[in-house]
Amino acid sequence: MTGTSADVSVGGKSVELPTRSGTIGPDVIDIGTLYKNTGTFTYDPGFTSTASCESKITYIDGDEGVLLHRGYPIEQLAEHGDFLEVCYLLLYGELPTKAQKDDFDYRVTHHTMVHEQMSKFFTGFRRDAHPMAVMCGVVGALSAFYHDSTDITDPHQRMVASLRMIAKMPTIAAMAFKYHIGQPFVYPKNDLDYASNFLRMCFAVPCEEYTANPVLSRAMDRIFILHADHEQNASTSTVRLAGSSGANPFACIAAGIACLWGPAHGGANEAALNMLAEIGSVDRIPEYIAKAKDKNDPFRLMGFGHRVYKNYDPRARIMQKTTHEVLGELGIKDDPMLEVAMELERIALTDDYFVEKKLYPNIDFYSGITLKALGFPTTMFTVLFALARTVGWIAQWNEMIEDPEQRIGRPRQLYIGEPKRDYVPVSKR
Repeated sequence: MTGTSADVSVGGKSVELPTRSGTIGPDVIDIGTLYKNTGTFTYDPGFTSTASCESKITYIDGDEGVLLHRGYPIEQLAEHGDFLEVCYLLLYGELPTKAQKDDFDYRVTHHTMVHEQMSKFFTGFRRDAHPMAVMCGVVGALSAFYHDSTDITDPHQRMVASLRMIAKMPTIAAMAFKYHIGQPFVYPKNDLDYASNFLRMCFAVPCEEYTANPVLSRAMDRIFILHADHEQNASTSTVRLAGSSGANPFACIAAGIACLWGPAHGGANEAALNMLAEIGSVDRIPEYIAKAKDKNDPFRLMGFGHRVYKNYDPRARIMQKTTHEVLGELGIKDDPMLEVAMELERIALTDDYFVEKKLYPNIDFYSGITLKALGFPTTMFTVLFALARTVGWIAQWNEMIEDPEQRIGRPRQLYIGEPKRDYVPVSKR
């Protein structure tokens, strides 16, 4: 709490609202007593000017292009750490010691298998079901299989549930992929690292040996790190809102997956890849740039700009480097989609229209190309996002459960419907 306050007068009623300061970032005005003292609410569609909670997990400065997890810049974590180290950091607040990391990695690794009955659960879906539809159902069903970790009042059960979801999400995602393409499920192997294990479960087949390429495994791991958490975005807010009612953690994560599925959120990288495919070749770019600048044309460039970042997305720089590493390792030199992407990036960084509107390439712009090169169909892109974001959702959910100020979410509304009126019998209408 700072020593400053904001004075608000409404209809002759005045109230002094305190301001609160975080460690870094702008101050906020605490409006908790506004309705009590003035009889009015605030109106903020999309909650873009409203802090819904206190959090110690992730900080974003969109104007400066900064993303910090527990104070550590995303660039440093992606360059020097691995995904499970970032998971530990998000969950516990500090980077692990060697002993702590070894123990955490062991516990996650030995939770990767799912209940054998769950393999039968998949057969209830149509073979052409979208993998995200499968993910929503299967993750929600985890609470039917793991009754011993649904008591949210028990810290031990909450941590067991957290570890289970971080561990089992790659297995479930790989099973959704295998079911989608009609191949047999592949069990996890405990002697592999997190990313290599996932790639093996996705691309191995029983009839031949599979060895994960370390360059591709590192790229996959980096993609997981870059998507691990992103503050109070739509899906994270959904997880917190669901959790505020006391719902079990598996149900909350399923709600987050459902929200993430939207093309304006987790589906953005799929939309960006579809756009690059639609453009097709570099010589067609001017036509699409003109369409993007035309206010009367519904076409929009996907993968550019960000709701929060008004500068270059710090994750995009890392993703760009990773994209080139993957394409180089796989020998993909003359990819038309990459040529279109690179030329679009050049235009976005130099064209006055894009520079003035700060429409910089974001992470979705590059991640779609990378995932395609790794062998994933576009229908799997959001599934991979959900896999990576699970740890962020879990960390945010745990923080919300332990927050003494937290209560059930209940946004207000500005009612603009009909005023009170009397019922008229159908014979007189």
